[in-house]
Amino acid sequence: MKHIDIDDLDKIPGRRLEAEDSFYFHCYPGIDCFNRCCRNLNLFLYPYDVIRLKRRLGMDSDQFLEKYVDIVFRPSNFFPDVLLRMSENEEKTCPFLDASGCSVYPDRPDTCRTFPVEQGVFYDAGRNRTAFIHFFRPPDFCMGQHEKKVWTPKTWAKDQDAVLYNKMTARWAELKRLFQRDPWGSQGAEGPKAKMAFMATYNIDPFRDFLFKSSFLKRYKVKSKILKQIRSDDVELMKFGFEWVNFYVWGIKTKYFRLR
Repeated sequence: MKHIDIDDLDKIPGRRLEAEDSFYFHCYPGIDCFNRCCRNLNLFLYPYDVIRLKRRLGMDSDQFLEKYVDIVFRPSNFFPDVLLRMSENEEKTCPFLDASGCSVYPDRPDTCRTFPVEQGVFYDAGRNRTAFIHFFRPPDFCMGQHEKKVWTPKTWAKDQDAVLYNKMTARWAELKRLFQRDPWGSQGAEGPKAKMAFMATYNIDPFRDFLFKSSFLKRYKVKSKILKQIRSDDVELMKFGFEWVNFYVWGIKTKYFRLR
């Protein structure tokens, strides 16, 4: 999900879709370009994507990140981007693409579900609000855009079982937006504080160990209901991690826990 300055909306390629705007698209086995879009991608993974994929593959989060992820630091962004690592073959295919298609299809990432629509978020400082926008951007080779099935952003998200994914990605975008300014000081973006923030958002299995096996619970009072949830529920743990980063990095108060 891209962060877009409100002044740059007209510069974004593709056709902007308002809530009730429609577009044509249909992808299916047998179409000439089937799976061609699953190659040589800069495919961003968001925290909820990692949860679904690592669970699908029967892996811990640190194992998944080590095997399938490239971590990229970009100028003027003080939290790393997490990209799916493409296979080391001539076409640089998605590592989950096999002869029959997507091998992780029920748990495919948010970006894949939204395609051929791209979703972005911009913060309107004047109105102090965040808004989500959509652009119809199929690649030129995509034949699905010439089919006759009609969608709106809402009906497409529902059809692709993307509503929950979109919600989780939007929640992450709210936190990620804060990292447009530097919170790290002399430690830098790869210092211990930054590593803690990354663990709390993307590498949640070690984060769970940190919460329950370190002195954390001696220093912070966490509601018993929340403790029970985060012991076994990865999504609740992810949400807790977002709250921890808000507090630990930015000093934003939370109802999830308090100092003893």
